[in-house]
Amino acid sequence: MNTLIKTEAVPKVPMGTAVAVAAAAAPVEQKQYLTFMLGGEMFSIGILCIREIIWYSNLTEVPMMPACIRGVINLRGAVVPVMDLSNRFGKPTTLVTKSTCIIIVEVQTQNEGERLSMGVVVDSVQAVLEIAASDIAPPPSFGAKIRSDFIEGIGKVNSKFVILLNVNNVLSMQEIGEMGQAAADSA
Repeated sequence: MNTLIKTEAVPKVPMGTAVAVAAAAAPVEQKQYLTFMLGGEMFSIGILCIREIIWYSNLTEVPMMPACIRGVINLRGAVVPVMDLSNRFGKPTTLVTKSTCIIIVEVQTQNEGERLSMGVVVDSVQAVLEIAASDIAPPPSFGAKIRSDFIEGIGKVNSKFVILLNVNNVLSMQEIGEMGQAAADSA
C-alpha cells in the first residue's frame, strides 16, 4: 500500500524549435491520487482529501439508512459514517475479504468551510499515483457505469484508464439525506 508511482507526460512537439525547448523546460503540473479496486475496476480519489486508510472492522449498523450506508465506526472517539461505494454506484454490495479497506475521506458540507469525515468501503487499496494534468481527460458524456457528475476525469496511466472520482458529488450529504428520507417514507 505504500507505493508512489510517477507517470511521465512528455510534450509532443517537433524537436529543434523554440517551442520544443520551452515546452520541455516548463514544469508539468501533477496531482497525486490514491487508487483502489472496486468490483474489478480501478478508481482513484485525490490524495488531499484523504485522512487515512484502515482495515474493515467493527461497523455498527444504523436503522433506516439508505442501502449504500453500511453503518458507522468509532474513529478515535468520533462517529464516522461508512458508505459502500459499490452500492452507491448501483452495483452489488462489496463483499468483505482480508484486503477490504475503509478510506477515511474529508468532504465539504453545505455550510461553507465545514468539512465532514466519511468512510468508504473498497475492495483493496492499490497505490498513490502522480498523474500529469495532460494525462487527464474530461468525464465522458456516455458509456460510463456511474453518473458523469461523480467523475472528475479519466486518467491515463501506463496505457490503462483510471476513473478519478469527484468525492464531493459521490459523498454528497444532501443527496444521501434525500435517499434516507425516501427509504424512511417507503417503510
